[in-house]
Amino acid sequence: MDNPTGPAGRTSFLMIGAGWRSPYFLAPASKFGERFEVTGVVVRSSQRAAEVEARWGLTTFTSLDAALAARRPDFAVVAVPWSATPEYIRDLVAADIPVLAETPPAPDLPALRQLWRDVGGAQLVQVAEQYHLYPGHQARAEVIRSGRIGRANEVQLTSSHQYHMTSLMRFYLDTGFEPAAVTGFESVGPLANPIDPDGWRDDTAEVPIKTTQAHIAFASGKTAMYDFTENQWWNPLRVDRALIRGSRGEISDDRVTSLHDARTVVTTRLERWQTGLEMNLEGFDLGHISLGDQILYRNRWQGGRLADDEIAAAEILEATGDWARQGCGPGGPYPLAQGCQDHALALAIDQSIAEGRPVQVGEMPWAQ
Repeated sequence: MDNPTGPAGRTSFLMIGAGWRSPYFLAPASKFGERFEVTGVVVRSSQRAAEVEARWGLTTFTSLDAALAARRPDFAVVAVPWSATPEYIRDLVAADIPVLAETPPAPDLPALRQLWRDVGGAQLVQVAEQYHLYPGHQARAEVIRSGRIGRANEVQLTSSHQYHMTSLMRFYLDTGFEPAAVTGFESVGPLANPIDPDGWRDDTAEVPIKTTQAHIAFASGKTAMYDFTENQWWNPLRVDRALIRGSRGEISDDRVTSLHDARTVVTTRLERWQTGLEMNLEGFDLGHISLGDQILYRNRWQGGRLADDEIAAAEILEATGDWARQGCGPGGPYPLAQGCQDHALALAIDQSIAEGRPVQVGEMPWAQ
Protein backbone atom coordinates (compact mmCIF):
# COMPACT_ATOMS: atom_id res chain seq x y z
CA MET A 1 0.00 0.00 0.00
CA ASP A 2 0.99 3.63 -0.44
CA ASN A 3 1.97 5.90 2.42
CA PRO A 4 -1.11 6.07 4.72
CA THR A 5 -0.92 9.83 5.11
CA GLY A 6 -0.92 12.72 2.71
CA PRO A 7 1.14 15.91 3.02
CA ALA A 8 1.65 17.18 6.57
CA GLY A 9 -1.56 18.63 7.95
CA ARG A 10 -3.65 17.36 5.03
CA THR A 11 -6.42 14.88 5.81
CA SER A 12 -6.99 11.97 3.43
CA PHE A 13 -10.17 9.93 3.59
CA LEU A 14 -11.99 7.24 1.67
CA MET A 15 -15.70 7.88 1.09
CA ILE A 16 -17.90 4.80 1.37
CA GLY A 17 -21.34 5.45 -0.10
CA ALA A 18 -22.61 8.00 -2.59
CA GLY A 19 -26.10 8.73 -1.30
CA TRP A 20 -27.68 12.01 -0.25
CA ARG A 21 -25.36 12.47 2.71
CA SER A 22 -21.99 12.01 0.99
CA PRO A 23 -21.93 15.50 -0.64
CA TYR A 24 -21.80 17.08 2.81
CA PHE A 25 -18.35 15.51 3.21
CA LEU A 26 -17.23 15.82 -0.39
CA ALA A 27 -18.13 19.52 -0.71
CA PRO A 28 -15.69 20.78 1.96
CA ALA A 29 -13.02 18.49 0.55
CA SER A 30 -13.50 19.92 -2.96
CA LYS A 31 -13.37 23.52 -1.73
CA PHE A 32 -10.39 23.05 0.59
CA GLY A 33 -8.08 20.81 -1.40
CA GLU A 34 -5.08 22.03 0.58
CA ARG A 35 -6.65 20.53 3.74
CA PHE A 36 -8.43 17.42 2.42
CA GLU A 37 -7.79 14.67 -0.10
CA VAL A 38 -10.40 12.09 -1.08
CA THR A 39 -8.63 8.84 -1.99
CA GLY A 40 -11.73 7.44 -3.68
CA VAL A 41 -15.43 6.65 -3.36
CA VAL A 42 -16.82 3.15 -2.86
CA VAL A 43 -20.10 2.73 -4.75
CA ARG A 44 -22.45 -0.16 -5.50
CA SER A 45 -22.91 0.12 -9.27
CA SER A 46 -21.21 1.30 -12.43
CA GLN A 47 -24.04 3.80 -12.96
CA ARG A 48 -23.42 5.40 -9.57
CA ALA A 49 -19.69 5.36 -10.25
CA ALA A 50 -20.22 7.31 -13.47
CA GLU A 51 -22.36 9.87 -11.64
CA VAL A 52 -19.75 10.38 -8.92
CA GLU A 53 -16.89 10.66 -11.39
CA ALA A 54 -18.82 13.21 -13.49
CA ARG A 55 -19.84 15.37 -10.55
CA TRP A 56 -16.77 15.22 -8.34
CA GLY A 57 -13.95 14.02 -10.59
CA LEU A 58 -13.03 11.34 -8.09
CA THR A 59 -11.82 7.76 -8.51
CA THR A 60 -14.50 5.19 -7.72
CA PHE A 61 -14.36 1.56 -6.60
CA THR A 62 -17.06 -1.08 -6.42
CA SER A 63 -15.51 -2.85 -3.41
CA LEU A 64 -13.83 -1.84 -0.19
CA ASP A 65 -10.93 -4.24 -0.80
CA ALA A 66 -10.13 -2.60 -4.13
CA ALA A 67 -10.21 0.88 -2.62
CA LEU A 68 -7.85 -0.08 0.23
CA ALA A 69 -5.50 -1.91 -2.12
CA ALA A 70 -5.14 1.23 -4.23
CA ARG A 71 -4.47 3.64 -1.37
CA ARG A 72 -4.59 3.51 2.41
CA PRO A 73 -6.31 6.67 3.72
CA ASP A 74 -5.99 8.35 7.10
CA PHE A 75 -9.54 7.13 7.74
CA ALA A 76 -12.74 6.07 5.98
CA VAL A 77 -16.12 7.83 6.07
CA VAL A 78 -19.02 5.37 6.12
CA ALA A 79 -22.22 6.95 4.75
CA VAL A 80 -24.44 4.01 3.82
CA PRO A 81 -27.91 2.81 4.95
CA TRP A 82 -28.27 1.99 8.66
CA SER A 83 -28.43 -1.73 8.05
CA ALA A 84 -25.08 -1.77 6.24
CA THR A 85 -23.14 0.56 8.54
CA PRO A 86 -22.13 -1.98 11.25
CA GLU A 87 -20.63 -4.41 8.72
CA TYR A 88 -18.54 -1.73 7.05
CA ILE A 89 -17.33 -0.59 10.47
CA ARG A 90 -16.32 -4.15 11.38
CA ASP A 91 -14.53 -4.66 8.06
CA LEU A 92 -12.59 -1.42 8.39
CA VAL A 93 -11.60 -2.09 12.00
CA ALA A 94 -10.45 -5.58 10.96
CA ALA A 95 -8.25 -3.87 8.34
CA ASP A 96 -6.94 -1.47 11.02
CA ILE A 97 -8.48 1.54 9.25
CA PRO A 98 -9.88 4.34 11.46
CA VAL A 99 -13.57 5.02 10.83
CA LEU A 100 -15.86 8.04 10.80
CA ALA A 101 -19.34 6.47 10.66
CA GLU A 102 -22.49 8.33 9.74
CA THR A 103 -25.28 8.39 12.31
CA PRO A 104 -26.47 6.14 13.84
CA PRO A 105 -23.64 3.58 14.02
CA ALA A 106 -26.18 0.73 14.21
CA PRO A 107 -29.96 0.59 13.69
CA ASP A 108 -31.29 -0.66 17.05
CA LEU A 109 -30.26 -1.36 20.64
CA PRO A 110 -29.23 -5.03 20.16
CA ALA A 111 -27.15 -4.00 17.14
CA LEU A 112 -25.54 -1.15 19.11
CA ARG A 113 -24.61 -3.55 21.92
CA GLN A 114 -23.20 -6.11 19.47
CA LEU A 115 -21.21 -3.47 17.58
CA TRP A 116 -19.74 -2.23 20.84
CA ARG A 117 -18.75 -5.77 21.81
CA ASP A 118 -17.13 -6.29 18.43
CA VAL A 119 -15.20 -3.04 17.95
CA GLY A 120 -15.53 -0.83 21.04
CA GLY A 121 -12.22 -1.95 22.46
CA ALA A 122 -10.34 -1.15 19.25
CA GLN A 123 -10.80 2.61 19.75
CA LEU A 124 -10.81 3.09 15.98
CA VAL A 125 -14.35 4.42 15.47
CA GLN A 126 -15.68 7.98 15.53
CA VAL A 127 -19.26 9.00 14.70
CA ALA A 128 -20.10 11.85 12.32
CA GLU A 129 -22.41 13.63 14.75
CA GLN A 130 -21.90 17.20 13.60
CA TYR A 131 -24.89 19.18 14.87
CA HIS A 132 -23.16 20.45 18.03
CA LEU A 133 -20.46 21.85 15.70
CA TYR A 134 -22.89 24.24 14.00
CA PRO A 135 -21.69 27.83 14.56
CA GLY A 136 -24.79 28.83 16.53
CA HIS A 137 -24.56 25.86 18.89
CA GLN A 138 -20.85 26.46 19.40
CA ALA A 139 -21.53 30.11 20.26
CA ARG A 140 -24.23 29.21 22.79
CA ALA A 141 -21.92 26.64 24.36
CA GLU A 142 -19.31 29.37 24.83
CA VAL A 143 -21.89 31.43 26.72
CA ILE A 144 -22.57 28.46 29.00
CA ARG A 145 -18.86 27.81 29.56
CA SER A 146 -18.35 31.44 30.51
CA GLY A 147 -20.74 31.00 33.47
CA ARG A 148 -22.96 33.85 32.29
CA ILE A 149 -26.20 31.90 32.82
CA GLY A 150 -24.87 29.87 35.75
CA ARG A 151 -25.32 26.10 35.79
CA ALA A 152 -27.26 24.88 32.75
CA ASN A 153 -29.96 22.54 34.01
CA GLU A 154 -32.72 22.47 31.38
CA VAL A 155 -32.95 22.52 27.60
CA GLN A 156 -35.89 22.69 25.22
CA LEU A 157 -34.96 21.98 21.61
CA THR A 158 -36.75 22.01 18.29
CA SER A 159 -34.11 21.11 15.75
CA SER A 160 -33.19 17.92 13.96
CA HIS A 161 -34.50 14.49 14.88
CA GLN A 162 -33.73 11.46 17.02
CA TYR A 163 -30.01 10.93 17.83
CA HIS A 164 -29.08 14.42 16.55
CA MET A 165 -31.43 16.05 19.04
CA THR A 166 -30.41 13.83 21.96
CA SER A 167 -26.78 14.61 21.12
CA LEU A 168 -27.48 18.35 21.36
CA MET A 169 -29.29 17.86 24.66
CA ARG A 170 -26.36 15.98 26.15
CA PHE A 171 -23.95 18.56 24.70
CA TYR A 172 -25.69 21.55 26.31
CA LEU A 173 -26.36 19.85 29.65
CA ASP A 174 -23.04 17.96 29.86
CA THR A 175 -24.82 14.81 31.06
CA GLY A 176 -22.37 12.31 29.59
CA PHE A 177 -23.65 8.77 29.95
CA GLU A 178 -26.09 9.44 32.80
CA PRO A 179 -29.09 7.12 33.11
CA ALA A 180 -32.36 8.80 32.16
CA ALA A 181 -36.13 8.38 32.28
CA VAL A 182 -37.71 9.03 28.87
CA THR A 183 -41.39 9.79 28.23
CA GLY A 184 -42.51 10.30 24.64
CA PHE A 185 -45.68 11.63 23.04
CA GLU A 186 -47.04 11.88 19.50
CA SER A 187 -49.72 14.06 17.95
CA VAL A 188 -50.97 14.64 14.42
CA GLY A 189 -52.29 17.95 13.14
CA PRO A 190 -52.79 19.87 9.89
CA LEU A 191 -49.84 21.74 8.43
CA ALA A 192 -48.96 23.10 5.01
CA ASN A 193 -45.90 21.30 3.69
CA PRO A 194 -44.69 23.42 0.74
CA ILE A 195 -41.20 21.98 0.28
CA ASP A 196 -39.52 18.58 0.68
CA PRO A 197 -36.14 17.10 -0.33
CA ASP A 198 -37.25 17.13 -3.97
CA GLY A 199 -37.87 20.89 -3.89
CA TRP A 200 -40.85 23.29 -3.77
CA ARG A 201 -44.10 21.45 -4.36
CA ASP A 202 -46.23 24.45 -5.47
CA ASP A 203 -48.92 23.14 -3.15
CA THR A 204 -50.27 24.94 -0.08
CA ALA A 205 -52.67 22.21 1.00
CA GLU A 206 -52.70 21.41 4.71
CA VAL A 207 -51.93 17.75 5.33
CA PRO A 208 -51.75 15.61 8.51
CA ILE A 209 -48.25 15.92 9.97
CA LYS A 210 -46.88 14.06 12.99
CA THR A 211 -45.11 15.84 15.83
CA THR A 212 -43.00 13.88 18.33
CA GLN A 213 -42.29 15.30 21.77
CA ALA A 214 -40.45 13.79 24.70
CA HIS A 215 -39.36 14.62 28.23
CA ILE A 216 -35.97 13.29 29.31
CA ALA A 217 -35.10 13.36 33.01
CA PHE A 218 -31.42 12.65 33.65
CA ALA A 219 -30.13 11.09 36.88
CA SER A 220 -28.46 14.38 37.89
CA GLY A 221 -31.81 16.20 37.90
CA LYS A 222 -31.21 17.98 34.59
CA THR A 223 -34.07 17.79 32.11
CA ALA A 224 -34.62 18.10 28.36
CA MET A 225 -37.67 18.59 26.17
CA TYR A 226 -37.59 17.16 22.64
CA ASP A 227 -39.90 18.57 19.94
CA PHE A 228 -39.72 17.50 16.29
CA THR A 229 -42.23 17.76 13.46
CA GLU A 230 -42.04 15.55 10.36
CA ASN A 231 -40.06 17.15 7.51
CA GLN A 232 -38.85 19.90 9.85
CA TRP A 233 -35.46 19.83 8.11
CA TRP A 234 -37.16 21.33 5.05
CA ASN A 235 -40.46 22.88 6.10
CA PRO A 236 -39.85 26.60 6.89
CA LEU A 237 -43.17 26.75 8.77
CA ARG A 238 -41.49 24.96 11.68
CA VAL A 239 -38.43 26.92 12.72
CA ASP A 240 -35.57 25.69 14.91
CA ARG A 241 -35.61 26.78 18.56
CA ALA A 242 -33.09 26.42 21.36
CA LEU A 243 -33.82 27.31 24.98
CA ILE A 244 -31.09 26.62 27.54
CA ARG A 245 -31.99 27.53 31.11
CA GLY A 246 -29.38 28.04 33.80
CA SER A 247 -29.24 28.98 37.46
CA ARG A 248 -28.49 32.66 36.67
CA GLY A 249 -30.28 33.19 33.36
CA GLU A 250 -31.09 31.59 30.04
CA ILE A 251 -30.31 31.52 26.34
CA SER A 252 -33.37 31.71 24.10
CA ASP A 253 -32.22 31.23 20.50
CA ASP A 254 -29.94 34.28 20.07
CA ARG A 255 -31.09 36.21 23.17
CA VAL A 256 -29.06 35.89 26.38
CA THR A 257 -30.67 36.98 29.65
CA SER A 258 -28.56 36.94 32.80
CA LEU A 259 -28.22 38.29 36.31
CA HIS A 260 -25.67 41.12 36.42
CA ASP A 261 -25.99 41.99 40.12
CA ALA A 262 -28.57 41.75 42.89
CA ARG A 263 -30.89 44.28 41.21
CA THR A 264 -29.88 44.15 37.56
CA VAL A 265 -30.89 41.74 34.83
CA VAL A 266 -29.40 42.28 31.36
CA THR A 267 -30.33 40.96 27.95
CA THR A 268 -27.87 40.80 25.08
CA ARG A 269 -27.93 39.12 21.68
CA LEU A 270 -25.73 36.79 19.74
CA GLU A 271 -24.89 38.61 16.51
CA ARG A 272 -23.88 36.79 13.36
CA TRP A 273 -21.39 38.64 11.13
CA GLN A 274 -22.49 37.57 7.67
CA THR A 275 -20.69 38.97 4.63
CA GLY A 276 -22.25 39.37 1.21
CA LEU A 277 -25.36 41.24 2.38
CA GLU A 278 -26.39 44.42 0.59
CA MET A 279 -23.27 46.51 -0.16
CA ASN A 280 -20.82 44.12 1.46
CA LEU A 281 -18.95 42.78 -1.57
CA GLU A 282 -16.82 40.10 0.15
CA GLY A 283 -19.13 37.32 -1.00
CA PHE A 284 -21.70 35.41 1.05
CA ASP A 285 -19.93 33.81 4.01
CA LEU A 286 -20.01 33.58 7.78
CA GLY A 287 -17.34 35.59 9.57
CA HIS A 288 -17.99 35.23 13.29
CA ILE A 289 -20.63 35.23 16.04
CA SER A 290 -20.30 37.72 18.88
CA LEU A 291 -21.98 38.71 22.13
CA GLY A 292 -21.29 42.40 22.59
CA ASP A 293 -17.55 42.81 22.08
CA GLN A 294 -16.83 39.13 22.84
CA ILE A 295 -16.15 36.87 19.85
CA LEU A 296 -17.75 33.53 20.70
CA TYR A 297 -17.19 31.76 17.40
CA ARG A 298 -14.93 32.44 14.41
CA ASN A 299 -15.42 30.62 11.12
CA ARG A 300 -12.19 28.79 10.22
CA TRP A 301 -13.55 27.95 6.76
CA GLN A 302 -14.07 31.42 5.35
CA GLY A 303 -13.72 31.54 1.61
CA GLY A 304 -15.49 28.24 1.10
CA ARG A 305 -18.98 29.79 1.21
CA LEU A 306 -20.08 26.79 3.27
CA ALA A 307 -23.51 26.32 4.81
CA ASP A 308 -23.55 25.70 8.56
CA ASP A 309 -23.94 21.96 8.05
CA GLU A 310 -20.94 21.90 5.71
CA ILE A 311 -18.89 23.90 8.21
CA ALA A 312 -19.71 21.31 10.86
CA ALA A 313 -18.84 18.46 8.48
CA ALA A 314 -15.51 20.12 7.65
CA GLU A 315 -14.73 20.45 11.37
CA ILE A 316 -15.38 16.80 12.14
CA LEU A 317 -13.47 15.65 9.06
CA GLU A 318 -10.40 17.63 10.04
CA ALA A 319 -10.60 16.61 13.70
CA THR A 320 -10.93 12.95 12.72
CA GLY A 321 -7.87 13.27 10.49
CA ASP A 322 -5.84 14.78 13.37
CA TRP A 323 -6.99 11.97 15.69
CA ALA A 324 -6.16 9.27 13.12
CA ARG A 325 -2.69 10.61 12.34
CA GLN A 326 -1.91 10.79 16.06
CA GLY A 327 -2.57 7.06 16.43
CA CYS A 328 -6.30 7.03 17.33
CA GLY A 329 -7.00 5.68 20.82
CA PRO A 330 -9.39 7.22 23.37
CA GLY A 331 -10.86 10.64 22.68
CA GLY A 332 -11.28 12.10 19.23
CA PRO A 333 -14.03 14.37 17.93
CA TYR A 334 -17.00 12.06 18.68
CA PRO A 335 -16.15 8.52 19.84
CA LEU A 336 -18.38 5.54 19.09
CA ALA A 337 -19.59 5.45 22.71
CA GLN A 338 -21.12 8.92 22.33
CA GLY A 339 -22.98 7.98 19.16
CA CYS A 340 -24.29 4.81 20.81
CA GLN A 341 -25.60 6.80 23.79
CA ASP A 342 -27.36 9.31 21.53
CA HIS A 343 -29.18 6.57 19.65
CA ALA A 344 -30.06 4.64 22.82
CA LEU A 345 -31.91 7.72 24.09
CA ALA A 346 -33.60 8.25 20.72
CA LEU A 347 -34.73 4.62 20.63
CA ALA A 348 -36.15 5.04 24.13
CA ILE A 349 -38.38 7.88 22.84
CA ASP A 350 -39.79 5.57 20.17
CA GLN A 351 -40.24 2.75 22.68
CA SER A 352 -42.02 5.02 25.15
CA ILE A 353 -44.48 6.14 22.48
CA ALA A 354 -45.08 2.58 21.26
CA GLU A 355 -45.65 1.20 24.77
CA GLY A 356 -47.39 4.22 26.28
CA ARG A 357 -45.13 4.39 29.32
CA PRO A 358 -41.87 5.96 30.53
CA VAL A 359 -38.73 4.04 29.56
CA GLN A 360 -35.63 3.84 31.72
CA VAL A 361 -32.24 4.08 30.00
CA GLY A 362 -29.78 2.62 32.47
CA GLU A 363 -25.99 2.48 32.41
CA MET A 364 -24.90 1.18 29.04
CA PRO A 365 -21.83 -1.00 28.35
CA TRP A 366 -20.09 1.82 26.48
CA ALA A 367 -20.44 4.13 29.50
CA GLN A 368 -17.24 2.62 30.91
